[in-house]
Amino acid sequence: MKKIVLGLVVLMMSAAVIFAAGGGQQSGGSPAASGGGDAGTIILRWAFWGSEARVKASQAAIDAFQAANPGIKVNIEVSGGTGDHFNKVDTQLAGGAGPDIIQMGGNFPDYVAKNVILNLNPYKGGLLNVSTIDAGAIEAGSVRGNLYGVSTGATIPALIYNKTLLEKAGLPLPKVTQTWEEFRAYLASIKPRLPTGVYPLTDFGSTSSGSTGFGYWLRWNGTPIYDDVTGTTKATAADAKKFLDLFKDYRDNGFVPPADISAGYAETNVDSSSLIAGKVAISFIVSNQFANYQAAIQDELGLIELPGAAATKALWPQLSQVYTINAASKNIEAAVKFINFLVNSPEAGKIIGNDRGISSSSSFRQGASSVATAADQKVFAYHDVAGPHTSPETPHLPNDTELNSTLNLIYQQVAFGQINTTQGGQQIYELLVRLSRK
Repeated sequence: MKKIVLGLVVLMMSAAVIFAAGGGQQSGGSPAASGGGDAGTIILRWAFWGSEARVKASQAAIDAFQAANPGIKVNIEVSGGTGDHFNKVDTQLAGGAGPDIIQMGGNFPDYVAKNVILNLNPYKGGLLNVSTIDAGAIEAGSVRGNLYGVSTGATIPALIYNKTLLEKAGLPLPKVTQTWEEFRAYLASIKPRLPTGVYPLTDFGSTSSGSTGFGYWLRWNGTPIYDDVTGTTKATAADAKKFLDLFKDYRDNGFVPPADISAGYAETNVDSSSLIAGKVAISFIVSNQFANYQAAIQDELGLIELPGAAATKALWPQLSQVYTINAASKNIEAAVKFINFLVNSPEAGKIIGNDRGISSSSSFRQGASSVATAADQKVFAYHDVAGPHTSPETPHLPNDTELNSTLNLIYQQVAFGQINTTQGGQQIYELLVRLSRK
């Protein structure tokens, strides 16, 4: 019996030593995360959207970071597009189980207003080096003087075209800069000579997860979607009708695919692109997507501006995406350290390149420029032309995600002939007014 008791005492003492060894504290004072890693390893969850190429590059960057920081492990949570990403993240946040690092876009102020993402000001100059980041990018990622979103890079809306397809058909290439009238005339000229089943242009008036085409047209029209000073929209029902009429004209004349074909392409990345699928000659992207599109097809691609940009400077350099940190994260300092690596490391620059935009960090750009491809050079050239035709980005409507989904619903009703453009214009106007008051 004494031997048994002695054995139990030794076993209990050994267990105590084991638990003590695994009970280390993280930098924020919270218990070290678990979930598949070694005892004491901090586990970070990083949520983003993107194509398979982005996932591979992101994982390679993670591998480099983890090699230099063996006490931190980063797990990725990927969605194919922004709609799926934010639906999933919003559900996780509501349940108190949000990721540590969340990739966001221009809608990040909505999450600031909800106190969901972390104010990074206390980490500037320390774990987060901002001296290498363009001042404009810091300002764009800030709300009321506080930094919440660290820019992954800048990007400019663009039209992408299949150069090889047009040349094989004996067609002239589109001019880089055009008016809306010139652009329509070009679409009309190429339509009869394109291969059967190929249309001149993607219907980018609205997609399942994007309202950028509509936002651009409103800027060109001089009626920006939102005035954050007055909390109102400058657009009217008549403006929205003109926009719907524009794309109805394209649809009626076969410049864009019929509604049932267009609806089959989400246009969020190469995997859901009508251009990559060979259905259209010209499509809409933002410039940082170009390299992925070129990598996904053997044909040579090119970039041109959206119509009317030169006349009204309706384009804008936008934060491609921003890295934000969940304010409820238990691994805040580790998350800041990882973001600093993603944004500032030349090694990360070599791995990630321009996939998330032309970086706003000089140290990242050093790495990215050393491995610039021919596709990257085309993006640089496009920015040289389009940059002078930009003006500061229009403030986003509150509830940006709701705008995307509801606008697309109205747009599809018009495209399928369920309502006319007058009715659609009125519904869009009512949507803008309702969201501007939230």
